[in-house]
Amino acid sequence: MTDRLKDKVAFITGGTGGIGEVACRMFAAQGARVAIVGRRQEQGETIAQDIHAAGGQALFARADVTDEDSVAGALERTVAEFGRLDILYNNAGGSSASDGPVTETPANVFWNTIKLDLFGTWLCCHYGIPHLIRSGGGSVINTASIMGAMGVPNRDAYSASKGGVISITRSMAVEYADKKVRVNVLVPGAVATERVLAFFASEPHLEAQKRAYLLGLCDPEDVANAALFLASDESQRTTGQQLCVDSGILIS
Repeated sequence: MTDRLKDKVAFITGGTGGIGEVACRMFAAQGARVAIVGRRQEQGETIAQDIHAAGGQALFARADVTDEDSVAGALERTVAEFGRLDILYNNAGGSSASDGPVTETPANVFWNTIKLDLFGTWLCCHYGIPHLIRSGGGSVINTASIMGAMGVPNRDAYSASKGGVISITRSMAVEYADKKVRVNVLVPGAVATERVLAFFASEPHLEAQKRAYLLGLCDPEDVANAALFLASDESQRTTGQQLCVDSGILIS
């Protein structure tokens, strides 16, 4: 265990699997007290137990990022348990297999995507940033996607939601800089989780797209390491920025 996040308290949404789980374990190993936030209680409690067994501090806070009372309650519990909040990592999000061109995508698919990706980020910031301010400042780490930064067909709802996350990051960075709250956004490409690897394997026509990742598909650890930089004091003069972890696809 090292101390890049010593004495800091982190609230990580989508923390029960994938990139979020890796980040929870990594932040705890770097000295943070971590709130593992998600809907899957068994997985969340197991991760918390593992962190405790490794000598760290963590709690599982069950929450749905699209539900106002749920988000507010999870943040209150975190601050009550750990005494403060220093890092708000809005990692939770996702897309729908029913997404597609704007002329063909059902309206409910669009609104559900916006609610999870954009409104969920907004809601966590709405309730989380006041806690950061009371702690004397801190770091907000939002999560977008290359699909919010480039033109990608058949993903109009997801592109809209993630483009919105990029835009709100810039406005919040300006809004809260005088409160010593810095706000940045991660822009990952495809990450080699089981779900993504299965998707590429099932769609042979995506092989060319896969080759566009100049350094290969990203691993969850790649994104979590970028989040760790933004969470730490090493990024104390960094705000309003897009940190792309995309293996070069945006320049290819």
